[in-house]
Amino acid sequence: MKSSLALAVGVSALLASGAALAQQPQLPAPELANNVCMSCHGPEGRSVSPIFPRLAGQQKAYLVAQLQAFRNHTRSDPLAQAYMWGMASQLSDSGIDELASYYSAQQPVAGTAGDPKLMAAGKKIYTDGIPAEKVPACSSCHGVDAQGVGAFPRLGGQHPEYLLAQLERFKSGERSNAPIMLGVVHNMTTDQFKAAAAYAASK
Repeated sequence: MKSSLALAVGVSALLASGAALAQQPQLPAPELANNVCMSCHGPEGRSVSPIFPRLAGQQKAYLVAQLQAFRNHTRSDPLAQAYMWGMASQLSDSGIDELASYYSAQQPVAGTAGDPKLMAAGKKIYTDGIPAEKVPACSSCHGVDAQGVGAFPRLGGQHPEYLLAQLERFKSGERSNAPIMLGVVHNMTTDQFKAAAAYAASK
């Protein structure tokens, strides 16, 4: 029920924000972020709802790639379509670059450790992978501290619920704009997703 309410509120905010963006497509990145994007992603990209990812401190190259994917519809999971296709359609290449620069320069949210057993299981997956299932270590792409590297996103400080949702969407095929992830998640279970997401977000 809470998720449905949050979704409905978010859609309303999106419609209002999209109208504002369409009217003023050349807003400077800080103004755009704090007058439009913050309605979902929070002030300076520190969202409080797990439906919407935290953008503060995210890798610039990743943000650019995702905004371009929203704009050209190659990221087509349902929430991307509902929220970001319309928003990104109003962004120029320079606007995308400036917005990504703005968010990547913000201080990321500090991660919070959760259940010790979950953290231990997640750490093993994150640092060692699951060799028997041909699952590589998450750290090999996302960095030892989940800080992200270039086009590979920061996971540290993200909502664990958001990370879990993305892993599930990669496995279901709903999100297909990161081919490397489709192979990574293929043999993973939901419990392994939860552990890896919780550990990565805690960094």
